[in-house]
Amino acid sequence: MADRIPRTVYDADHELFRETVRSFIAAEVEPHDEEWERRGIVDRSLFRAAGDAGLLMFPTPERYGGAGVDDWRFNAIVDEEFGRAGYASAGLSLALQNDVVGPYFLDLTDDGQKARWLPGLTSGELVGAIAMTEPGTGSDLSGIATTAVRDGDHYVLNGTKTFISNGQNADLVVVAARTSPDRHRGLTLFVVERGMPGFERGRNLEKLGLHGQDTSELHFSDVRVPVANRLDTEDGQGFFQLMRNLPQERLSLAVTAVSAAEGVLARTLEYVTERTAFGQPIGSFQNSRFLLAELFTQVDVTRVFVDRCVELHARGKLTPVQAAEAKWWASELQVKVADRCLQLHGGYGYMREYPVARAFVDARIQTIYGGTTEIMKEIIGRDLGL
Repeated sequence: MADRIPRTVYDADHELFRETVRSFIAAEVEPHDEEWERRGIVDRSLFRAAGDAGLLMFPTPERYGGAGVDDWRFNAIVDEEFGRAGYASAGLSLALQNDVVGPYFLDLTDDGQKARWLPGLTSGELVGAIAMTEPGTGSDLSGIATTAVRDGDHYVLNGTKTFISNGQNADLVVVAARTSPDRHRGLTLFVVERGMPGFERGRNLEKLGLHGQDTSELHFSDVRVPVANRLDTEDGQGFFQLMRNLPQERLSLAVTAVSAAEGVLARTLEYVTERTAFGQPIGSFQNSRFLLAELFTQVDVTRVFVDRCVELHARGKLTPVQAAEAKWWASELQVKVADRCLQLHGGYGYMREYPVARAFVDARIQTIYGGTTEIMKEIIGRDLGL
């Protein structure tokens, strides 16, 4: 379905790229998605194919194999098209590489680290993940208990992380660890590489939705991490580095949320037009018309705000508060839209074979990860001086 409101955030080059993304999804995702969902993990070939198609790490300089394009709108288009198509697990896998992990390797690495890691991340030969959350800490980053103790030219890393997306596939894991007792100035970020002794992956967690996303537990037992794998030149900057990158992560989730809502609405409109009850299309009943009118209006209004946030971020002007507003509002709306659209499908909506059932379960995590709705409201409330 065509955009209901003219969009001004993208130009002709962006729209040409959108066609590339759509073709990629049709060729590389759609034929394999159900298998990935059953296996509980997307195949690593997804990352390599995305790299070949130019869908990864757009700002990577040309000398490291990238396009050198620092325009976040290309990231947003990838997020939008996966969200609209309903392939949340595969989309999240790539969004982790582009929107969440990518900035740490692009912005916090020296030339030697860039040469080691950026070519593989950009080509899809290497898969990245970030390990913040621990069994005893959720949104409170200052409560991280994993430790890294300096020992000569290494740090000795000990701790456990959980709910780590791309956890099984990851070759490079950005780990937040405590290098001093200071709650905020005691965190440092390290890159732990596949195969380091003492680095073990726990089980691939069984989730309500996102079945194709390898969300995992990670364990670190006396892992000797070279000083050369520390991000930044000194200890204690990790908390501030994490906070700096969170607005982009939250905007990515908001972009995905509103696009997913648009996708499920379009498919539901088609369903209620074709499905009949009592001798007429179920979309012709006043309840159906009024509900869809409400949902389409809310999604249209949200799309305008999210597009504005994308424009601001592309110009380096997005604030943490605006990102928080976009994240909580769009993700809560995605959950509402999926729930109401499932209801319009009746009993068929509860069948896994119908895309609306998957849209419903995949939507639910959106209001939790990347910062819960409650944390987003706390950020906004504090900005109001409350």
